[in-house]
Amino acid sequence: MNKIETIDLIKDVSNAYGASGFEYDSVDTIKQYVKDAGSIKEDSLHNLIVERFENTGAKPRLLLDAHTDEVSFMVRAIRDEGILDFIPLGGMLPASVASQKVKVRNKDGNYITGIVCSTPPHFLTEAEKKVPLDYNLMGIDVGARTREEAIESFGIRIGEPVVFDVTCDYDENNDLIIGKAFDCRLGCASICKILNETEGEIFGVDVVAGFAVQEEVGTRGATVTANTTNPDIAIVFEGCPADDTFEKSYRRQTCLKKGPMLRFIDNRMITNPRYQRFALDLAEELNIPVQTSVRTGGSTNGAPIHLSNKGVPVIVIGIPVRYIHTPYGIASIFDVEKSVELAKAIIRKMDKTVIESF
Repeated sequence: MNKIETIDLIKDVSNAYGASGFEYDSVDTIKQYVKDAGSIKEDSLHNLIVERFENTGAKPRLLLDAHTDEVSFMVRAIRDEGILDFIPLGGMLPASVASQKVKVRNKDGNYITGIVCSTPPHFLTEAEKKVPLDYNLMGIDVGARTREEAIESFGIRIGEPVVFDVTCDYDENNDLIIGKAFDCRLGCASICKILNETEGEIFGVDVVAGFAVQEEVGTRGATVTANTTNPDIAIVFEGCPADDTFEKSYRRQTCLKKGPMLRFIDNRMITNPRYQRFALDLAEELNIPVQTSVRTGGSTNGAPIHLSNKGVPVIVIGIPVRYIHTPYGIASIFDVEKSVELAKAIIRKMDKTVIESF
């Protein structure tokens, strides 16, 4: 895929709606980009599995993983005045959510526009103004005047998904993309690129892609795909939080335009040291820029995958994104391209002997 095709791919998967548990639009969008690369299956959770046409069934299996959901919300209740109570699906600070434009799915399956609202400062006491904002102090306003109008005219139901209303843009002068859901739609786009750019190649492993649902609410989808795809080794893609705007210079480990980040540890996984070193040495050999990180928080689909079956060697290729788990992220096409380049190099080097060395 050329650069223009890559940008169009990223825009399409970023703009798609995919609240945790409601990833229908994002999965359907991904399908269009992988339909010629392999056979496609979906399970009852809506995980999307792609088996390359070149797979033989006689080689070790390498899983490419990324998740299709995004930090999002669910309608909890409808107030008498027509405002919607909501809960978060995934970890977000309430301050990042206030006053944002969102899309609420209604009973007809249409996404209607709403605004995250709270009491205006004019009606707050000085003491109330100092109270930290939380979800109980906010609502979503779709323009309804009563509970009945919200239900009957707008088609609102409790339990419906809500996503940020953000359109992905590309800054050509600075090679930057700005949009929503880069965690982990950039990983989804990367896997789509890998499948399409390696079409017809024969590897020492059978490559299967797992586009997993519900990562933001506890890596639930990958718990299933890890068992159904039965991998011998895996590469997990993740849109990971960039730290180059707030960390001290000597502690910056995830910067824009410095290549993918490979973590040694996070809250739920210690990366297989031999596999990690293999990937880092290969990147150095091929002059692919990479960053390394020791994470003190967060986790990825690598957590359930590396504990599946009898244990699976996993590395995480993290694409730096500024301000993930907010309505907007900033990322670089350069980092996406280098992440894809590294993953393809790993796949081409992988075989049974190499896997056994880990």
